[in-house]
Amino acid sequence: MRGGQDEARARVLQFTNCRILRGRALLRCGVRGRALLREDLWVREGRILDPEKLFFEERRVADEQRDCGGCILAPGFIDVQINGGFGVDFSQATEDVGSGVALVARRILSHGVTSFCPTLVTSPPEVYHKVLPQIPVKSGGPHGAGVLGVHLEGPFISREKRGAHPEAHLRSFEANAFHDVLATYGPLDNVRIVTLAPELGRSREVIRALAARGICVSLGHSVANLQAAEEAVQCGATFITHLFNAMLPFHHRDPGIVGLLTSDRLPPGRHIFYGMIADGMHTNPAALRIAHRAHPQGLVLVTDAVPALGLGNGRHTLGQQEVEVVGLTAYVAGTKTLSGSIAPMDVCVRHFLQATDFVVLDDSLHVRATYISGELVWQAEEARQ
Repeated sequence: MRGGQDEARARVLQFTNCRILRGRALLRCGVRGRALLREDLWVREGRILDPEKLFFEERRVADEQRDCGGCILAPGFIDVQINGGFGVDFSQATEDVGSGVALVARRILSHGVTSFCPTLVTSPPEVYHKVLPQIPVKSGGPHGAGVLGVHLEGPFISREKRGAHPEAHLRSFEANAFHDVLATYGPLDNVRIVTLAPELGRSREVIRALAARGICVSLGHSVANLQAAEEAVQCGATFITHLFNAMLPFHHRDPGIVGLLTSDRLPPGRHIFYGMIADGMHTNPAALRIAHRAHPQGLVLVTDAVPALGLGNGRHTLGQQEVEVVGLTAYVAGTKTLSGSIAPMDVCVRHFLQATDFVVLDDSLHVRATYISGELVWQAEEARQ
């Protein structure tokens, strides 16, 4: 009873003059269509309320009103692959990893991101052992975006498709495969996603063990053919790391991992999701359109942002590697190998929208992040002439 009384006394916030995204309608119609409804939004302690029930059952009205000026109110973005940013490198074993994570969490709010998975690239075991305990799952709030858990990208990946991952620290699975995983990473309490190459020997054993612990297994940095990818999904894999990048290119006789988007050999009820880096560098607009039209429900935009995000041209780190930023592109220093992205999530969203005609917004879209009673809401405001 006490909980109900406390809730009844909590302040009610009413957002007026806003456009609200309803359900999945946006997948089928443009932003100027029926997907966006002009109506008020009522919130109490981070929960959206039914105003009719509030008035007739509780006899309450709003304690505060905020005019949104015609902005779109939508859920915040989730970035499940971000290696750092603003000079913070999640793959560096410092004494105070938490402060760096907190800084990134705070800064990405202004780009509409409300939760994220700090991502570690291929590193020696001592780095994982020191860093992972310092990145616990954490709720978001005005202080910064929430931490959903760590994404471990490597070291159990293909040498041929390692991309910017340092070859010296790549590993394969030994006889006792899952024991080798634990010896490499240490405790997995704070881990949410593991990217691995499914063609590696004993990978099925590892996929089953990780999935049994509730960890999302993602396929990437791989030379796997479609059959190996399908077998990995049958064992519990559910995600693909940055589709098209660091994997075999699509071939009509064997489409490789890309073929999972339309495979008819997935377990009943099993859905495959895939990350895409829509920064204008990693993926051609035509490839974005192909993937989205083939499997729109599975697409997940990621930044794959590196510590150089927000810093500009120059040399920076990415784990054990040195990265050079030239213009809008990050390379492994001294090479032409792409090394993550320097585009924030709102830029990736804009590029995706432009490339796919998914939704048409003004090029001068402004993004703001505002907390509603402890819950962050992304506001996309069309610029006015």
